[in-house]
Amino acid sequence: MAISILLNGYKGRMGQAVIAACSDLGVTVGAQVDVGIDPTSAIDTCDVIIDFSSPKATQGLLELAKVKGKAIVIGTTGHTAEEKKLLLPIASQVPCVWAGNFSVGVNLLFALTRQASRILGSDYDAEVIEMHHRFKKDSPSGTAARLLEIILEERKLNADALRHGREGITGERTNTEVGVHSLRGGDVVGDHTVLFAALGERFELTHKASDRAIFARGAVRAAQWVSGRKPGVYDMQDVLGLA
Repeated sequence: MAISILLNGYKGRMGQAVIAACSDLGVTVGAQVDVGIDPTSAIDTCDVIIDFSSPKATQGLLELAKVKGKAIVIGTTGHTAEEKKLLLPIASQVPCVWAGNFSVGVNLLFALTRQASRILGSDYDAEVIEMHHRFKKDSPSGTAARLLEIILEERKLNADALRHGREGITGERTNTEVGVHSLRGGDVVGDHTVLFAALGERFELTHKASDRAIFARGAVRAAQWVSGRKPGVYDMQDVLGLA
């Protein structure tokens, strides 16, 4: 589908990768907007907003998409649970793809993590480990947060079960906790491992990204898919037919 996008946050690493992906995929970048600049004057010439900027920009972009009747792809991470709870009702009024990771491989990891969480009982201890470059500002990553959501959903646990790292005399691990560990260093694009450990065996699912172009291509693919869809909040599982 021939579409034109408004790219918010175009100067960032992901913004530049999206511009390159659009060039490769024959998609027009109708407007490039920097963080903190009002995109209102540029939106009318575009079909879909793609945002990789700051969580602070999300509400304004959703409100703009609602007023102008535009679709939106949100790739920005770092929203708190409270922020997302307030934003989702707005997002549901427009065609919106909101995902923590746009990689095809990572979305397969989501599906496999759900299946493994369903099959492996509580005697398999679940831990999520992620590593990113030293410049990443939020922790855990949006991808790790989604993996944790999936595990909690399948195990019927709430966010109180999460253990963000461990320090000191923590006592023995319980079978109702889910560990999450964030590593930062160098120029790592994104590594994620979901580990299920029982007495006698360990099962691991791992995805490693070496080029952020995979996320950019996925975001552009999501923009092509969501253009013209009915209002609602979708994710990459919907885009890829994995839902």
